[in-house]
Amino acid sequence: MKAEVFLPDDYRPAEDEPFMNERQSEYFRRKLVAWRTDLLEDSRDTIEALQEGTRNIPDVTDRASEETDRALELRTRDRQRKLVAKIDAALRRLEQGEYGYCEVTGEPISLKRLDARPIATMSLEAQERHERREKVHRDD
Repeated sequence: MKAEVFLPDDYRPAEDEPFMNERQSEYFRRKLVAWRTDLLEDSRDTIEALQEGTRNIPDVTDRASEETDRALELRTRDRQRKLVAKIDAALRRLEQGEYGYCEVTGEPISLKRLDARPIATMSLEAQERHERREKVHRDD
């Protein structure tokens, strides 16, 4: 087991330090774990609310409105479930020492991009190329 890395509360990864050093890795690990925890708590709250919220509403319009709200909530939770899987994958890459590197080019992903989107697997340039190719093929 690795020794715990000291990380000040105000720490932010900087470009002038070695890429994905222990402090940066720990910073992103904590960020990913906190994000995952928040998503799972939201999911539990939603499940509890849906279980408690089942009621018989006589007005058809009110019932339709509630069903629409539930469907939207479930769709949101499904997206979050997929996001949790991406967070888990990012945590695995972190453990394997592959986190922060573009899966297409192998180059480091910018710290700003990782801070904004910690589950990023491609550099901004590679992501843009991927999206352009996807758009071209989708139009066919």
